Amino acid sequence: MEITLDFETFPVGEALRYLGCAQQAEDSRRLVTEALGPLLSSIHPRYLWRLLPLERISDKLSAGGLPLEGSDIRRHLEGCDRALLFCATLGHEADQLLRRTQVEDLSKAVVLDSCCTAAIEEGCGRAEEQMKARLPGAFFTTRYSPGYGDLPLTIQEAFLSLLEAPKRLGLCASDSSILTPRKSVTAIIGVSEHPLTPAGQRRCESCSARENCPYRKKEEYCGR
Repeated sequence: MEITLDFETFPVGEALRYLGCAQQAEDSRRLVTEALGPLLSSIHPRYLWRLLPLERISDKLSAGGLPLEGSDIRRHLEGCDRALLFCATLGHEADQLLRRTQVEDLSKAVVLDSCCTAAIEEGCGRAEEQMKARLPGAFFTTRYSPGYGDLPLTIQEAFLSLLEAPKRLGLCASDSSILTPRKSVTAIIGVSEHPLTPAGQRRCESCSARENCPYRKKEEYCGR
């Protein structure tokens, strides 16, 4: 399914935040808006999703036969009977544009990279809204991705295979479980017929980037 991103509603402030710039920094804001034109005209954001029953056997948890290992994901999905698995990508066009820009102007490439990160996060948010609209009356956890907490990054290949992402989106995982195209996301959202406790909310303590997170160092929150 396609995701529409446009210049008028693009979260410029998020790109500035990824750059580590103040929201009122006019020079940085101008650089971001200049990078958006080529980016938005190049990318074709898309996503896939499946709603699968959660299976619990002893202390083992799985969704559609995909093992979900680790205590963090078990806590995150506590109270859920289903899991919404999805992936989203900006496509190979974003990677190609980034590579060209890195050759031409490294400073502009840094700005563009932040725009790409803001774009895939915004795309995930819009995809999430569309998916939730298909499940009226349900209750949801926040997104949780492989590599967060103790959920192994190594499930990426099986995760993508379950969604048929290599065939349908060209989205794959490398031998080291890195997504290609790079500006892509895989995530799990717990689904329940009943209201959920805050246990399903993301916390800094369960994030794999917590040790080097610039927001945490400034006592801020990334919003994920």
